[in-house]
Amino acid sequence: MRPRWDVTLAVAAGGALGAAARYELSGTWPPSAGGFPWVTFGINVGGCLLIGALMVYLLEVLRPGRYARPFLAVGVLGGFTTFSTYAGETEMLLRHGHATVALTYLFGTLVAALLATWAGLALARFAAGYTHPGTGRTR
Repeated sequence: MRPRWDVTLAVAAGGALGAAARYELSGTWPPSAGGFPWVTFGINVGGCLLIGALMVYLLEVLRPGRYARPFLAVGVLGGFTTFSTYAGETEMLLRHGHATVALTYLFGTLVAALLATWAGLALARFAAGYTHPGTGRTR
């Protein structure tokens, strides 16, 4: 497969914006030792809500050009959300004897992220007036 440098650059540009936004947010409320990492939780769950809504608009409503999905979904939201920090914070909580907080964070993030993605899809379809997902049929 031939490299598509134009798409790669779109992902990189979006990723830089998303990662910069995450970096700024992560410094606003650092978790206390053994405390629940609320900022990372909010970033990941919020990012899942946004990706759900964005996918509806990119794939069902607007269908924009070839750079929108790589730039916004893979780049911006991929750079904004963070599995590595989520995993690192969970490991650190476990290592320091905060198993209850770690497991709550681990599984709570998973459940909340899945629910947020579903909510993003549902809310965007409702806002777009779609009652039949994927078909484009409206109310």
